[in-house]
Amino acid sequence: MPVIGFLHYGSPEGYTHIALAVRQGLRESGFVEGQNLGIESRWANGHYDRLPALALDLVRHPVVAILAAGVVAARAAKAATATIPIAFTFGADPVAAGLIASLNRPGGNLTGVSLVAQELAAKRLELLRELMPQVRTVAMLTNPDNPANGPELTDVEMAARALGLQLRKVMATNERELDAAFATMETPRVEALIISQDGYFLYQRDQIAALAARQGIAAIYAYREQILAGGLISYAASLPEAYRQAGIYVGKFLQGAKPSDLPVLQPTKFELIINLKTAKALGVTIPPTLLARADEVIE
Repeated sequence: MPVIGFLHYGSPEGYTHIALAVRQGLRESGFVEGQNLGIESRWANGHYDRLPALALDLVRHPVVAILAAGVVAARAAKAATATIPIAFTFGADPVAAGLIASLNRPGGNLTGVSLVAQELAAKRLELLRELMPQVRTVAMLTNPDNPANGPELTDVEMAARALGLQLRKVMATNERELDAAFATMETPRVEALIISQDGYFLYQRDQIAALAARQGIAAIYAYREQILAGGLISYAASLPEAYRQAGIYVGKFLQGAKPSDLPVLQPTKFELIINLKTAKALGVTIPPTLLARADEVIE
């Protein structure tokens, strides 16, 4: 029975639906865990610095393929092996990051699914401005440990200048720094906040949503999961769909396909999610035009 590796920055408790999406993709390719497939999972529990060792552990196991979640996990997997096929879900540009040669012909042993985080960052700022036309000062929470957050911030800075907004950059890599980052938004007062499309911020979604609520800051996030945790609004590609597609690619590896021959998939499903309960608590009125475009409204 072949065994594949699943390398994730989060924890099994908060990502059950993601693991199920991977298994769905594998099942669509004809592989069912416990019947004709084994899965070895390695979870970093929100600590990016643990991913290189976890990737090496999977390679030594050994596994015949790896599904790597996120930018840092994909880099760790690539550093651990040049031969085992790797399917990634990637928030940055995988070509610019040096992981692959091109989107259509990746080359090497990696391919996967792009979440186009950089391209969507400016769109989130536009949505935030539509939600709060009076806003003048916006902060962006970024994670310096995530290489994808740099280009994302650059795009938002350009969009902020075009909209005549003041943008403040705040950074955090752990729970203590998140508390400190939100404290810096009190003086001078930040009117609205953009949360970078970062795996650690998704992992800490409960803490971030609670901090935003306590300080009364309207924030836009990347993922539906963050809105379910109490966030206000999100816009991004569907995370479970991306993992389902990555699971399908791992199934193709098991059937003999080479990563170098499989193009990096671009998302086709994007979700605009709004939490009306959070909006009411913050005193934010959602424009009818924005509500009409929402894919899901949480009441």
